[in-house]
Amino acid sequence: MNSQTAPSLADVARHAGVSLSTASRALNDAYGVSAVTRARVLESASALDFVVSPDARRLASGTTGRVAVVVPHIERWFFGQMVSGIERVLSEADFDILLYHVDDAEDRREFLARLPARRKVDAVVVVAFPVGEAERERLELIGAKIIAAGGQSASYPYVCIDDVNAGRLAMDHLTSLGHRRIAMIAGSDPDQPGWPATPGRSRAYESALEALGVSPDPALVRDVDWNPVNAGKAMADILDAAGEPPTAVYAHGDELAFGVLHTLRHRGYRVPEDISVIGIDNHPLAELLDLTTVAQDVGEQGAAAARLVLQALGRAQAEPGAAPGVVAPVHLVERASTAPPRS
Repeated sequence: MNSQTAPSLADVARHAGVSLSTASRALNDAYGVSAVTRARVLESASALDFVVSPDARRLASGTTGRVAVVVPHIERWFFGQMVSGIERVLSEADFDILLYHVDDAEDRREFLARLPARRKVDAVVVVAFPVGEAERERLELIGAKIIAAGGQSASYPYVCIDDVNAGRLAMDHLTSLGHRRIAMIAGSDPDQPGWPATPGRSRAYESALEALGVSPDPALVRDVDWNPVNAGKAMADILDAAGEPPTAVYAHGDELAFGVLHTLRHRGYRVPEDISVIGIDNHPLAELLDLTTVAQDVGEQGAAAARLVLQALGRAQAEPGAAPGVVAPVHLVERASTAPPRS
């Protein structure tokens, strides 16, 4: 064999004294090969520095061995944690991850419409955005499975938290402390107008107040793009517009709460003595800032989404009677940013 030529499967078979098909089955850990023969083939492959081509192996199995993970925001903590959890589980199962950052709703529609023509992946994980019916049908035509992570998007498998439950944990904590005049900083994504139609975290705010016979005050509610700077500006607007400041602020996410804390402290308000603040997520900075929050494990949600991928591709078994989706748990983490209102 020419020293400049990479060894082939035929070279391995010849070195091990087996047929080409036996060498292939041994290297792919397929059935019908004895342990002794498999060991001899592996020793020959090692001796010849033979490397199995991933594309050739996958072609033989009828799959690509790749999973697309599509995210609308690559720079945010939530999406990074979700992708990390997905990658951890799928890499252990010998799948490659193709990460696609697609900006707005139109870009995502075009990307999903083009993807079937490429046939590069076995499954698509969409992170926190909906897939239109037309795109779903095109993907399913080629057998690509769809999994939703970070939201229940449609009839396909999903992983999410119960946003109403998370919001009620936050609101019930504030109301149990005695707060009634509570502001809300709601987060929304301008690239996904109208989704979800009625955000669960906002429903939780309204239902918690209504349960106490308190009518929500529109002067205490602001809806902002998901950004701490915007949240800080919204908090300043509430303080300027309201005749009486709120005794507590409920933010849809910790990153929004960070902006609220910044504004309150710059305006001279003490937290929690003057105004309590609570968020949702348990962002890594929440502990450093002593922020009370409702925690979710985003990395584990990503891992759960990856396990759903493996189940959809027949690489893992679902629990008997398991639901089509996974609703991840949340819990209250009480820190120093909340306290009873001043009497």
